[in-house]
Amino acid sequence: MNTIDSRNTNLLFASILTETLKRLGLTTAIICPGSRSTPLAIAFARQEGIEAISILDERSAAFFALGIARKSKLPVVLVCTSGTAGANFYPAVIEAKESRVPLLVLTCDRPPELRDCHSGQTIDQLKLFGTYPNWQTELALPVADLGMLAYLRQTIIHAWERALYPVAGVVHLNIPFRDPLVPLPNSNEHNLQIPDDFFAGISDRALANINNYVCEFPKQWDCDRGIIIAGVAQPENPREYVSAIAQLSKLLKFPVLAEGLSPVRNYADLNPYLISTYDLILRNRRLAQKLQPEVVIQIGELPTSKELRTWLESTQPQRWIIDPSNHNLDPLHGKTTHIRTSIEQLVTSCSLQPKKFSDYLNLWCDLEAQIRANIDRVMLEIKPMIECKAAWLLSNILPQNTPIFISNSMPVRDVEFFWQPSNFNVQPFFNRGANGIDGTLSTALGIAHRQQSSILLTGDLALLHDTNGFLINNKFVGHLTIILINNNGGGIFEMLPISKIAPPFEEFFATPQNINFQGLCATYNIEHELITTWQQLEQKLNPLPSTGIRVLELQTNRKLDAKWRQENLGKFAADII
Repeated sequence: MNTIDSRNTNLLFASILTETLKRLGLTTAIICPGSRSTPLAIAFARQEGIEAISILDERSAAFFALGIARKSKLPVVLVCTSGTAGANFYPAVIEAKESRVPLLVLTCDRPPELRDCHSGQTIDQLKLFGTYPNWQTELALPVADLGMLAYLRQTIIHAWERALYPVAGVVHLNIPFRDPLVPLPNSNEHNLQIPDDFFAGISDRALANINNYVCEFPKQWDCDRGIIIAGVAQPENPREYVSAIAQLSKLLKFPVLAEGLSPVRNYADLNPYLISTYDLILRNRRLAQKLQPEVVIQIGELPTSKELRTWLESTQPQRWIIDPSNHNLDPLHGKTTHIRTSIEQLVTSCSLQPKKFSDYLNLWCDLEAQIRANIDRVMLEIKPMIECKAAWLLSNILPQNTPIFISNSMPVRDVEFFWQPSNFNVQPFFNRGANGIDGTLSTALGIAHRQQSSILLTGDLALLHDTNGFLINNKFVGHLTIILINNNGGGIFEMLPISKIAPPFEEFFATPQNINFQGLCATYNIEHELITTWQQLEQKLNPLPSTGIRVLELQTNRKLDAKWRQENLGKFAADII
């Protein structure tokens, strides 16, 4: 077996590990430079069938891996040396846990005899990520023994499974190595022969999902005043997912309130009862009261909308949450029943006769049509560069199937307010597990790597927080267009009460950085263009380039952006009784 490196015990151990992972289905390993991780770096670099990518900054590397894993739905390996290197993975580990993304984190370490004695670049790495991993352990020191190699093989198989099932997330393996780390002989030289069938059956292992739910629809669903909420979701098969929601909606005659980050809005032809303007509708208090539901079926996590959450809290309907995970997805702590299965499994295993149309459903659909028309009219009339129009325009012009990563803070909210339903099958991605701005650029690059030309919609602070992600440029394969909303600060804070308190608002909350992004991009050899008209932006986005990274910068006024939202969000449904 030419993939098994027997030059010393560490390399034998490392090559057994990488060969096992390859047979399980690993395609990508992100390697951060360092000494203690030398055996794994060599093994992954030599392993055919696994793309090994070297990335300098550990935090950026971790989010790049997160992006690849989000897109592929398979674990991506992260490797680092000993010491504080692994600590830089922590933000991505948290996001992966909270948003159920599979990562396999391999932190290399000094052997036990070199710990707690100031041997250098050594910290306590056991349980480094607290309670966030699905599973964590320390591997035994490498030994050239067939029984120990079988232990290694089976532990890696178990780690792979725990990263995927029953809920995808992080597995952390701490891996100690003694010297020599490089391919030099050591005192444990061996002539160990690996049996031909050592890896037999690994690729055939059935990693079956444990959720086999068979049910009858709850009797309470047989009512006229029910809604379906399609929340934040990144399903493996978007069309199948959306079709299942549509099937349930058509059977029950319930409208589907679809979050901007849900694929439902991008497969609009599948669902005739799609409601995208619920946040704006519910700002009209008379309508909110008139639309009070008896039954709410929540699929996945709740949407971002504060208006929707407040409405659900105040009306206290009976809610059912459809999601296969073991997570508690009810931050409102309402009258909630969890049905722990996927929506696809639910509609396959349950039967129901289609119900008749109701006045309640018709009201929702009529409101959607009116308010959607109001939005389109207002957006078409806007000529100045204003932040909220970017999300609306993107929803209308992006090429078919385009992946788009949407940054947290204001971009994700503007998408919820204004993203137009279409049949473009655009693929939304996001880090809504912990809702932070960490790793925005690196995650987007991971999603775009070796994929279709992609988009990142972000504000200036989120991009600046992760500019080391630009170091990935010389390893990146594919294209990413970054639509940068530069309002010189944190626009979301302009929407909060603290904006009225100055000082300290501008310095400690808005935190303007006054960065010349053209100069910044030149430093990293990134293409940059200042966009001054909406027509110019539209010309740049369809079609998209096939290679490289570019920044299209839209300069807006943070205070005018906030003022526009405050004055206009409530107007779209204000005149409807």
